[in-house]
Amino acid sequence: MIEYFLRVYLSNREVFKDGCEGMICVSDFVTEIMIFFEEGVEKGELRDQDFFSAFGLFMGYLGGMVFLKGEEILPKSLDNYVDDIANNIYQALRSYET
Repeated sequence: MIEYFLRVYLSNREVFKDGCEGMICVSDFVTEIMIFFEEGVEKGELRDQDFFSAFGLFMGYLGGMVFLKGEEILPKSLDNYVDDIANNIYQALRSYET
């Protein structure tokens, strides 16, 4: 989904311009991430913070990995990085009380 968002939608907005003004074409994706963050805060697992700051961190990290994979720069399969990626994102977003 992130690869689609970064490589297809953002790189080719002109193709999607009719009927996709503003956030319409990505609103479902953004809403799912918002729900994910809200649930994490409610459970005390994630720190309560500005959604767009958290979204930027999340998408920036994953977008970087998608870019490296797409450019065939990663020395290993993307699957080899999943645990480190998940842990790094969690550590950046986690609640201080956890």
